[in-house]
Amino acid sequence: MAGFEVIEGQLKSLKAEGRYRPLTVWQGGSDSWMTLQDGRRVLQMSSNNYLGLTKHPALKKAAIEAIEAYGVGAGSVRTITGTLDIHDRLEQRLAEFKGTEATLVFQSGFTTNQGVLSSILGPDDVVISDELNHASIIDGIRLTKTNKRIYAHKNMDQLEDVLKESGSYRQRIVVTDGVFSMDGDIAPLPSIVELAERYDALVYVDDAHASGVLGKCGKGSTDHFGLHGRVHIQVGTLSKAVGAVGGYVATSQVLKEYLTHTARSFLFSTALPPSVAATCLAAIDVLQREPELTERLWANANSFRASLQADGFDTGGSETPIIPIIVGDPARTMAFSQRLLEEGICAQGIVYPTVALERGRVRLIVTAQHTADDLEFARDVLKKVGTEFGIL
Repeated sequence: MAGFEVIEGQLKSLKAEGRYRPLTVWQGGSDSWMTLQDGRRVLQMSSNNYLGLTKHPALKKAAIEAIEAYGVGAGSVRTITGTLDIHDRLEQRLAEFKGTEATLVFQSGFTTNQGVLSSILGPDDVVISDELNHASIIDGIRLTKTNKRIYAHKNMDQLEDVLKESGSYRQRIVVTDGVFSMDGDIAPLPSIVELAERYDALVYVDDAHASGVLGKCGKGSTDHFGLHGRVHIQVGTLSKAVGAVGGYVATSQVLKEYLTHTARSFLFSTALPPSVAATCLAAIDVLQREPELTERLWANANSFRASLQADGFDTGGSETPIIPIIVGDPARTMAFSQRLLEEGICAQGIVYPTVALERGRVRLIVTAQHTADDLEFARDVLKKVGTEFGIL
């Protein structure tokens, strides 16, 4: 009988290269301080819970009330019996929030990119993608038979060159992250939009790490740059700053209707639980009612990044609450992350193939929940461990 000898060999290679990463089990829910399974309390600096909404009283109340009213599941896919009135309300509210004609909600940001890209791209089209776009964009493109062009990260000269030579395709779609998840930098969206308009291309922005973070009340990168009506497709997440789970595409009514008939990740996945939809509706209310959460997030992030840079850490191109500390070699990066954990900080190591081989980093994410004392503790530990590793 065949076994898993090949897989075992690959696992051994991951361990030998320092790229093996076992799952960490936590007691309790997401918070600024969390308890490991062995009882140790550590400062959480790897969570996408940017605004601390996972435990917000209004969101918890909305979820509990929805379970009482609807039960725990939707019962089916959206195109059969799974579209409940609460899903419809969420999509209408998201469209109002994003300033678009319509939105369509998926089960995650990953499945949103898979469903949208695989539906709109064909063999007569070309997709033009930033080299550092998220894995869900890459995988969504791989599901198509479209033509692919990659431009160097945020390199507008290369983007224009590709646009110039791709005029014969039926559709040209420029795809970019709004905030790049491994480096924490922001896409030059105004320049992308201007080039796309000049060369008659569509613009597609994945705002996973911009949702709830950039723009007024966290409306995203399109709002941040004042580009309403000029970005054709905005993908967002409900799984990070919004505090729950899910993804959505904010776009035109005609594209929404098309996707409900063609997006396989929408057509063949059960609808979000009603409690999740209710949670997300409550989260939109909180974003608009409590702008101080976003203000605190940015104050924390900007202050902490400046302090790390003053200490001598290489934070790459970070300009958001995502703050990498570049370490380099994969094994050394993971050892650095482990030492931080021993000293009371969870800062996950990110290594090849997620990032370039020589650009391993621990990725810090500052949240609105972090206090001044939390961040001072983190800075002290980072300086101590950074000195041990010769990074400073």
